[in-house]
Amino acid sequence: MRLKSVVAYFVLIKKPSLKKSQTLAQLTEEAKKAYAKVQQRLQARPAVSYPDELPVSQKREDIASAIANNQVVIVAGETGSGKTTQLPKICLELGLGTRGLIGHTQPRRLAARSVANRVADELNSPLGEVVGFKVRFADAISDNSYVKLMTDGILLAELTSDRFLNQYDAIIIDEAHERSLNIDFILGYLKQVLKKRPDLKVIITSATIDVDRFSKHFNHAPVIEVSGRTYAVETRYRPLVRDNDADLDVSDGIFAAVDELIAEGPGDILIFMNGEREIRDTADLLRKQQYRDTEILPLYARLSYGEQSKVFKSHIGRRIVLATNVAETSLTVPGIRYVIDPGTARISRYSYRTKVQRLPIEPISQASANQRQGRCGRVEAGYLYSSL
Repeated sequence: MRLKSVVAYFVLIKKPSLKKSQTLAQLTEEAKKAYAKVQQRLQARPAVSYPDELPVSQKREDIASAIANNQVVIVAGETGSGKTTQLPKICLELGLGTRGLIGHTQPRRLAARSVANRVADELNSPLGEVVGFKVRFADAISDNSYVKLMTDGILLAELTSDRFLNQYDAIIIDEAHERSLNIDFILGYLKQVLKKRPDLKVIITSATIDVDRFSKHFNHAPVIEVSGRTYAVETRYRPLVRDNDADLDVSDGIFAAVDELIAEGPGDILIFMNGEREIRDTADLLRKQQYRDTEILPLYARLSYGEQSKVFKSHIGRRIVLATNVAETSLTVPGIRYVIDPGTARISRYSYRTKVQRLPIEPISQASANQRQGRCGRVEAGYLYSSL
């Protein structure tokens, strides 16, 4: 009986120890594989270079040092600074993107795809390999990707299945000053996630108007300011009022501004419009003017990606782009010398009384007006025509 008791004791005690050893061996093997994968990804990173003409390139050492030494960094930059395209490259050079992805959010699908294309080109990699994207109804990303462009809505949806964002080792929230409901929720959620993920880096970009608020929200995170890159821009005010104090139709005002700018000399024109219908109607009327060597291109969210991509392709002659406020922030239409700004936009509003989301046309804020002004004067001295 005593021998049986000893055997029973041995079985009871030794079996858990054996299982524990097996588990430990399995975890050790998985850790070795994970370490080898990280080292392989470190070695496989593409070479990174920075365009000298971008202001953010001159600040890259300061930005890299801030990211390396802080969990959260705020980068405040004017339009044209290059922060959108160069920040993921700075993160990549720091070794981020090897243990997880560098997630990079944009407010709109068009911006996410175009930025992914631009960064992939600068890294000499086909889209979907080193740099990928994911938006609603489309994605191009692989297991070997380092950078993932996406809309803030995609990141928000991923939180339901990846509560601690374990697939990422860095998150870049671009254009945070737009303050959509998605962005506000993500920023609030990130503050909680950072307590559980001390290894996660968060970089937030904003226009200079909101940086102190963002810094305070993240326990006084450091702020790096980057200047914009623009030539001199002259603002010409053209109120929509005739000499006899009668209101001038917006379309008439746009045609008058276009005629005046064409007389100024060569250069592409960007016209901000309120919505898809206004863009289509105005584009039809402009085509009837038969301006010489001039291409009229619409740009709005519901266009196919192929149609949207036309504004980024090289061309001969003058181009007139009619866009919603999709072209106001991170999306840069190349070659624009002149901007016509009627001073209004469709703004998303929620009515607590009717419980309905509305899109009324409202005067834009000063911050939006400055963003629109920053779209011109990129290639040479330019002009902004404003009705404000």
